[in-house]
Amino acid sequence: MTSAPTTTATRTATVRRVRPEDAARMRALRLEMLADAPLAFLETVAEAAARPHADYAARVAAVAHGTATAQFVADPGGRFVGHAGGTVAPEEPGLTVIYAVYLTPPWRGSGLLAELVDAVADWSRACGRPELMLEVVVGNDRAYRAYQRLGFVDTGVRVPHPKIPTLRELQMRRPA
Repeated sequence: MTSAPTTTATRTATVRRVRPEDAARMRALRLEMLADAPLAFLETVAEAAARPHADYAARVAAVAHGTATAQFVADPGGRFVGHAGGTVAPEEPGLTVIYAVYLTPPWRGSGLLAELVDAVADWSRACGRPELMLEVVVGNDRAYRAYQRLGFVDTGVRVPHPKIPTLRELQMRRPA
């Protein structure tokens, strides 16, 4: 799945599924994600930086194909500028959980968020899962509003943050 390129001013990026050869660029984006938005992801920059390249290569290879988990990137031809993943929810076979959504600050507001979510949605539907769900840290109003604009609805469900017990996350859903 590859989308038509998004053009912002003179910049363009294509949204596509990761490929095994993307490991180094995925590692660079992952470190940026963790440094920029540490509450949004489930590991620290130090943990991610300590992982050897072989671990990144294995992770990327595992999500480059198949129906259980997939990752999509926004690729302008150099460093990746965006990411969104999707994974099956074993307790709800018709549901894909979107995870690790990120856009580098210069690309926010460019339309790439919608393209990344649409790529996950297309993959989810192709896998027979007609619904999407994601979680947002309560108080992250920018992300909350962005997901609302993409058709996600707050379900009212609140869950503890998996790493920081003093934080809560809210669940949002929409059709794939």
